[in-house]
Amino acid sequence: MVKIKQFEVNFLRENAVICWEEGSASCVLIDPGFYSDGDLQMCRDFLDGNGLHPEAILLTHCHIDHIYGVAALQREYGIPVHMHPADDPLRDYNREIAEKLGLKIPDTDFRYEPMRDGQVIGTAGLRFEVIHTPGHSPGSCCFLVQGEKVLFSGDTLFAGTIGRTDLLYSDYDQEIVSIMEKLIWLDPDTDIIPGHGWTSTIGKERTGNPFLEPFNEKEELE
Repeated sequence: MVKIKQFEVNFLRENAVICWEEGSASCVLIDPGFYSDGDLQMCRDFLDGNGLHPEAILLTHCHIDHIYGVAALQREYGIPVHMHPADDPLRDYNREIAEKLGLKIPDTDFRYEPMRDGQVIGTAGLRFEVIHTPGHSPGSCCFLVQGEKVLFSGDTLFAGTIGRTDLLYSDYDQEIVSIMEKLIWLDPDTDIIPGHGWTSTIGKERTGNPFLEPFNEKEELE
């Protein structure tokens, strides 16, 4: 059984996640956007307190609020980072955004292993299917935990809404196509763990997300 710990961190209240198999001493970090030293220490304290050691970092995308802790955690634990290469240009963009907003400049000097659509990443006793969902960013990906009906949707799909597409490199039409073709047909009981906000299920979003109309009209589901 998969276990999930969420931390709401940084200025955009991003959901940083620790994911592990019950009874295992290994875990995976998903979108560790830990902004401050206190945020990072909170992560370390949870890991130490639960006897967990990270084996990998998975990035749903490379926006600033999802990567703040990546370089520090990679150095500390010596673990690989998995990211879609289409998001590599966001490294420089993140520095520009931070300067404009008066935020701490993110350390983007981390190494990553490029992911591809349909790839299965086996780590920490779990298997994560990579679903490439461009739109919010060119390299946005979701991670489906095989055998668990759990989807980490990043900033592609939220409870009642979708990821914003008014940013550089974003594309609204791409995002809608990604959701309609790759996500909405998953098992309706699949839990959605988004990059911000509260959890949902595929079934709830299929029938009630206003951004997916007219797909969610009753006649379309019969």
